[in-house]
Amino acid sequence: MTSPHNLEGKHALVTGASSGLGRQFALTLAQAGAKVTVAARRTERLEALAAEIAAFDGRALPVRMDVTDVASIQEAIHVAETELGPLDILVNNSGVSAQCRAENVTEEDFDYVMDTNGKGAFFVAQAVGQSMIRHGQGGKIINIASVAASRVLKQSVTYCMSKAAVAHMTRALADEWGRYKIQVNCLNPGYIVTELNRDYWETESGKRLTSKLPGRRVGNPADLDGALLLLAGAGSDFMTGSVIAVDDGMTAQGF
Repeated sequence: MTSPHNLEGKHALVTGASSGLGRQFALTLAQAGAKVTVAARRTERLEALAAEIAAFDGRALPVRMDVTDVASIQEAIHVAETELGPLDILVNNSGVSAQCRAENVTEEDFDYVMDTNGKGAFFVAQAVGQSMIRHGQGGKIINIASVAASRVLKQSVTYCMSKAAVAHMTRALADEWGRYKIQVNCLNPGYIVTELNRDYWETESGKRLTSKLPGRRVGNPADLDGALLLLAGAGSDFMTGSVIAVDDGMTAQGF
């Protein structure tokens, strides 16, 4: 029996692939057999990631993409499909945050977060959706939101707003694109250790926060692999509009 996680012959695009979760997503999809286009603004890191994937006989194409620039999105997708064929899977992962008390949020802070997390996520999904509709073979769109889509994180009002928008965008696109056999789902990760926040979790503040979590622990990027492969593969063919928390119980805690 064919594994529902076998992605041989599939072409996946991962945005924000230069570090953190995006890098892990790209490695996981490549290990499952997919051809992977890795996109971000920092192309030097993408080259190193592509080399790492090639080392286990995977295939990866690094492309520069600025998700705040619609022309950049369209150009990157054109290059990806010219080189590796039509897209079957999108992992819509690019995201930023700006911690700040609500009364101190500036217009620049607001635009910085919303332009990437909201506008960027939509126009990447739109461009890939247009391609999938045009090619007529359906596909998988996996939006990466956050536990912040469903509960409050302190001093992160714009981030919470942006990720709630991504989750609801997922439902709206699932409703519109189901007729084209495009499944649109969303992952809401909890606290995950990455290179950007690793030092924080070793501080007293980080340890206090960890002690309040249901499992008294934070996750690693690989903890998202199972849900990612489910949504990328045939096992999710009857799933669309789903928002899946992978957060070790944080959502269950409430607010």
